[in-house]
Amino acid sequence: MNIRDAVRADLPAIVALLADDRLGRGRETADLSDMEPYYRAFDAIASDSSTRLIVGEADGVIVATLQVTFIPNISMTATTRALVEGVRVAADRRSAGLGATLFAYVEEAARARGCGLIQLTMNKSRTDAARFYKKLGFEATHEGFKKPL
Repeated sequence: MNIRDAVRADLPAIVALLADDRLGRGRETADLSDMEPYYRAFDAIASDSSTRLIVGEADGVIVATLQVTFIPNISMTATTRALVEGVRVAADRRSAGLGATLFAYVEEAARARGCGLIQLTMNKSRTDAARFYKKLGFEATHEGFKKPL
């Protein structure tokens, strides 16, 4: 798998990955003809040096994605954090080590940016994802809250 920063042309494949599960179907648009909100978001991400949208590509197909944002912080003795969101691996490619490869890449990128911590949130119903993150060394140390606006 080749891991790289996403380009605009990758967006339909990225959105399809995000929408390809029980939770994603309710949060993402099923109509890929209305990509304008995603293109606006991509442009904002591309212009932000603290955020990267990353894809994993195999045989010319986008098979994995995640977004990482590097956050300077005052707490924990001014520890810079890497916040990982939107993690997806194509359903037919799971359990093949792609997720672990993607996270190894992100960990290396986070260390290169001076991060002392990688953090992420996940929906509590994603029990398989929780096992995966624990296997990678993540610990469920905090309770997260979200408020839709």
